[in-house]
Amino acid sequence: MVLSPVPVPGQQFLFQAVEMLTRLSRFGPALPRLLSHPPSRFVSQSKPTGAAGSTAVTELHPAADKAGHGEVSQYVKNPDYHGFSSDPVVDEWNMRVGFFFGISLALVLGATFIHYLPDHGMRQWARREAEHMIQQREKEGLPLIEESYYDPNKIVLPSAAQE
Repeated sequence: MVLSPVPVPGQQFLFQAVEMLTRLSRFGPALPRLLSHPPSRFVSQSKPTGAAGSTAVTELHPAADKAGHGEVSQYVKNPDYHGFSSDPVVDEWNMRVGFFFGISLALVLGATFIHYLPDHGMRQWARREAEHMIQQREKEGLPLIEESYYDPNKIVLPSAAQE
């Protein structure tokens, strides 16, 4: 039983993107296998020597045992194989659950968690406090920054003999 999503305006692009990604994911695990074992034959172009009078044809893959049952690729059994399970129904559900938790929850909940982290280093508090101090000094008619940041009477300088 396949549930079809209810079409909502503006979500058509999302469904197309998901469909395209599922199609591309089918080639993901198979691509290295296809590149490492290309389905081709090599024909020797050297001159025949001895009794072999015909061109030697060699196969890239070793010949499979015709009488025995060879291993069949999951992609042959199930063209929609995602690499999670040999059962097609379980494979598709595992893929959907994996993408849901991996993409939806990780991105959405992760971004929400990072957004609501507390103010690191109290930077926002320091800015609000500085603005409050500026408003208070403007009301009292004082300069924003005094000429001497520290009180000169409280600074203890070393004597000339100590230097």
